[in-house]
Amino acid sequence: MALKVLMMGTGEFALPTLQTLADSEHDVVGLVTQPDRVLRGKHVHPHPMKELAVDRGIAVFQPDNVNAPASLQTLRDFGADIFVVAAYGQILSAELLGIPRLGAVNLHGSLLPKYRGAAPIQYAVWCGEAETGVTIFQIEPKLDAGPMYGSVTTPIGPQDTSRDVHDRLAGLAAPLTLEVLSQLEAGTATGTMQDTQGVTRAPKIPKSAGLIDWTKTSREIDCHIRAMQPWPNPWTFLDGGDGSSKRILILRVEPISLSQREEAVPPGTILDSPAGTLHVRTADGALAVSLLQPEGKRAMSVEEFLRGTPLVAGAFFTNGLA
Repeated sequence: MALKVLMMGTGEFALPTLQTLADSEHDVVGLVTQPDRVLRGKHVHPHPMKELAVDRGIAVFQPDNVNAPASLQTLRDFGADIFVVAAYGQILSAELLGIPRLGAVNLHGSLLPKYRGAAPIQYAVWCGEAETGVTIFQIEPKLDAGPMYGSVTTPIGPQDTSRDVHDRLAGLAAPLTLEVLSQLEAGTATGTMQDTQGVTRAPKIPKSAGLIDWTKTSREIDCHIRAMQPWPNPWTFLDGGDGSSKRILILRVEPISLSQREEAVPPGTILDSPAGTLHVRTADGALAVSLLQPEGKRAMSVEEFLRGTPLVAGAFFTNGLA
């Protein structure tokens, strides 16, 4: 038996699930998503979630406040059996959660109870986790704390950025959703309570978090650089040793060994290295930079960068605050 499903989502993480639900036996009665953004008085192009819904003939509702009385009435009028929430962007009230007969479930990009909050994927990469996943759980008023119906895992590879992991998890979330909906409809779903002792937080990441701290270990910096992509992006300042200073995104690095002579220089120092390479001192070793992006320019290899920006002795990376 098909369920009447109301999808609530805005970010791209929710897109494969909406597509899968629209192609399934279930009846997607509507999409609730954030209002279109307006930038400097100009209407911004609708996001992919809205475009997909319109293309598939799914009704779209974009309230400024989803918990307002008028919004709640509109949600009731959809007549949904269940709300499926993924990367929606507004806190949901207890009254809203009580509207559908099966309640509301959320697709969260972590293996709960780890990384509750707005940025679970980035924190998993940042903290050097070997794996992460998607958990689908019953939404309760407390943040990401409801009983879990199922999860799926994926490894975090040594070169994976947050974007890589995000896209992989978004694809895994869709079949997991169908599986859980079938169990809920059949009355066979079993909710597992989260272990409160294992709770960790993943709050919203500010733009300032992208600044690279070269006094960290090579492993910590590598994880940070991969976690900050695609936003806010990992950045530093290049002091060219000649009085110049340039803001640069560091997009890919690899840990390398350090000579005994190089151990005496401070973190952030650009080391003597073979032509076409750029090696940087860290707290416990060094990193070879292979991909970077000078401010206002495209991403480029280190070889290409050095052809246009030759470095003199004494060049180093800094936080730009000194």
